[in-house]
Amino acid sequence: MGYIKKIQNMLTGGEITCVEFTKKYLEAIKTDNKELNAYVTVTEEEALATAQKVDEKIARGEELLPLEGVPMTLKDNISTKGIETTCCSKILSGYKPIYNATVWDILKNQNAVLLGKTNMDEFAMGSSCETSCFGGAMNPHNTCYVSGGSSGGVASAVAGDIAVFGLGSDTGGSIRQPASFCGIVGLKPTYGAVSRYGLVAYASSLDQIGPITKTVEDTAIVFDNISVYDKKDSTSCNKNISPTVDTLNKDIKGKKIGIAREYLDGVRDDVKESILAAAEKYKELGAEIVYFDLPALKFALPVYYILACAEASSNLGRYDGIRYGYKTEHYEGTHDMICRTRSEGFGDEVKRRILLGTYVLSAGYYDAYYKKAQNLRGTIIKAFEDAFENVDVILAPTVPMTAFEKGKATSDPVETYLTDICTVPINIAGLPSVSIPCGFNSNGMPIGMQIIGKKFDEATILNVAYKYEQVCPENFKDTKWGVKL
Repeated sequence: MGYIKKIQNMLTGGEITCVEFTKKYLEAIKTDNKELNAYVTVTEEEALATAQKVDEKIARGEELLPLEGVPMTLKDNISTKGIETTCCSKILSGYKPIYNATVWDILKNQNAVLLGKTNMDEFAMGSSCETSCFGGAMNPHNTCYVSGGSSGGVASAVAGDIAVFGLGSDTGGSIRQPASFCGIVGLKPTYGAVSRYGLVAYASSLDQIGPITKTVEDTAIVFDNISVYDKKDSTSCNKNISPTVDTLNKDIKGKKIGIAREYLDGVRDDVKESILAAAEKYKELGAEIVYFDLPALKFALPVYYILACAEASSNLGRYDGIRYGYKTEHYEGTHDMICRTRSEGFGDEVKRRILLGTYVLSAGYYDAYYKKAQNLRGTIIKAFEDAFENVDVILAPTVPMTAFEKGKATSDPVETYLTDICTVPINIAGLPSVSIPCGFNSNGMPIGMQIIGKKFDEATILNVAYKYEQVCPENFKDTKWGVKL
């Protein structure tokens, strides 16, 4: 049983009240967040008010909704009405949205208990959480290492047991990479399966909201509840998405699990060994392992950075110091004010990506870079479609290495772009992928693998992940932090 169902059984069975349970998490945040730095805003009043509603509902004998009474968190780029939403950037300091993101409306209407907003790389641009203006979130397995990015705060909070689950966003691996680094479960859903309304945009054709949890069952429960059609999001899918919780633990005998040889190129030996060991476990469960070539993967990283930065340069043009957020104190005229506000308000990594994106969209370079990248995106999409004619899912490393020590990403930011090499193809193709832990390195840091599926086939990848979780529970290890059930 996952944590969510266990908590609800505790609440409805009278073992503990929701208010008491919420206070345990709030106390743990006060103690542990000093080192983990997972939270940037704690919403104590909101949490306790919601918990009180849940206790009143239980007292009336009413049945709880699937996520009711469960302490959770949101990445700080998901809009929360009246609660500061900064994207961990100086330029949005003090900004309180006047509306909720659709995913938060769904959770709020279920009386999920919001503990606070969590740390992230500034505007979701980074692979370590260290580009945050609040400083990076640390890895609960060893605080000398980063939690990953950009949803590092959510992963740190969940792995550190100061939240039961959280919602992050994944543009090029920002849910799966920190989940891998922190030894937990992270789902990047199919593009369009979960509404992006109220998500502060980085790259709109790549961004996707998804859950980060400690178990596959919890991921399935959260996904089933947030994957609804939303007319406020023009990219939201209006087809019925199959529930995933009810399909967990199905037999995978005869399933074809593909491993693209290119996914293992340049991957560190300990990571590769863990992936191949996981493949052997699947063979023992009756699955067939199919090795194949996917040469289009070599285009993925340059295509991603061209498209993502181009879209970022457009999306971040709205931050001018006029309407909301940070505004420079000293300026001469409107042009100077906008220039100074952006120079002072944005961090180095964000400025780097805006400049790159503006460059590839400029006259004389559009055809050479942006147009070519869009064409190659089509090639990558077609390559995955062809692969799925022969396999049911694809097994791959989530990241080519384990978590790196704090400070490494900021001292060599270009080198850390390579950590996205396994994750970005999925965003380019709009496919679903779930990262689950599959081992540990010699320093005790988690290793993650991802299971990639066809569009809107989250049920299959979560079931394949669940079967592995059941036979290898030792890879889903607790840390010393937070609240223990």
